[in-house]
Amino acid sequence: MKVRNLVRIAFKSLTKNRMRSLLTSLGVIIGVGAVIVMVGIGSGAQADVEAQIRSLGANLIVIFPMHRRVGGVSQGAGSRNMLTLADATKLKEQALLVTAVSPLVRSGGQIIGGVGNWNTSVEGVDPSYIDIRSWPLATGEFFGDREVRAKSKVAVLGQTVLENLFPDSDPIGETIRIRNTPFRVIGTLTEKGQTSWGHDQDDVILAPSTTVFYRLAGGRYISRIYASASSPEESAAAQEELTLLLREAHRLHPGEEDDFRVRNQAEIMETASETSRVMTLLLGSVAGVSLIVGGIGIMNIMLVSVTERTREIGIRLAVGARSKDVLRQFLTEAVVLSLVGGIIGIILAFVVSSLLSKYAGMTTLIDPLVIAIAFGFSGAVGVFFGYYPARKAARLNPIDALRHE
Repeated sequence: MKVRNLVRIAFKSLTKNRMRSLLTSLGVIIGVGAVIVMVGIGSGAQADVEAQIRSLGANLIVIFPMHRRVGGVSQGAGSRNMLTLADATKLKEQALLVTAVSPLVRSGGQIIGGVGNWNTSVEGVDPSYIDIRSWPLATGEFFGDREVRAKSKVAVLGQTVLENLFPDSDPIGETIRIRNTPFRVIGTLTEKGQTSWGHDQDDVILAPSTTVFYRLAGGRYISRIYASASSPEESAAAQEELTLLLREAHRLHPGEEDDFRVRNQAEIMETASETSRVMTLLLGSVAGVSLIVGGIGIMNIMLVSVTERTREIGIRLAVGARSKDVLRQFLTEAVVLSLVGGIIGIILAFVVSSLLSKYAGMTTLIDPLVIAIAFGFSGAVGVFFGYYPARKAARLNPIDALRHE
């Protein structure tokens, strides 16, 4: 029998019981749709994470303090902090593969000014910080090297701080008090938004690093150092150069463990992307289980169909049909049922993805390759689970089949 005739006969048989055929393929519809949507959600989340990491800065390199262990127990990130302002100055003066370096001194507390008060983070940085982070100003100006050397009490506000302290007025030139120390507002930052882990990047005040270090933090060490490699290709070499310079500054001997960590943007992105890939694979695998369940449903209904159509099979065999013709007929019905379910599932996936993007604000990226794999797998499910009922039909004895009531 020609493939066209097989498909036509299969459609004719399936449309005799439209509701049963629809319910039978429901498992495949849900399975295909769920696989595409889940993988799309995972891919969208991965893309969001990568975009947010890229928004941290151009060719970003971050130097973190190491953790300290007491009795084999880690005391947490930053517990072994040996980074100083002098380290940042040395890197700025001697590193050849970076275009900018800025220390970051973190403090915080209750901020008073404008219409009330707000508790936020205060970060001491150098003028190159906004270039490293690719973070332009919205209004006003940023402080320069002169303000850093003079330990000037000037501040630049993030958008969240601006909205809470100066919701309806221009803050430029206004005075705010940070832990009872007056600071003059000279600028505001553009909106950065939240990170993938829920941190509001705009809930911050930037001030000169020396001002925060000596007037607010009052400590010996800084929180971290930011640097920008000259190009993405130079990131690894720049990371190695910064490591060598810091080891020299900290007088570490060969073989002695670093008391700091250097991470470039590519490594940070790879770590985050790997986590997202694992989650995407997990979501896709869980959704794929429903495809298997749908295949079992197809096999059950096809077995029922063989029983109901035993006399029909007997007549076909009696008038000259071969066993392999019957096998092909029932196998084609199972595959058509599965593929039609796959097509409906793909349409359903697009509809659900659109609704999630529009109403839930979720990014979903539907990959054509995932669609092809899901559709191909739905066909494979039809072949795998339809073969046993088809073989059972093909092996019926014509005489016994004709006697069947």
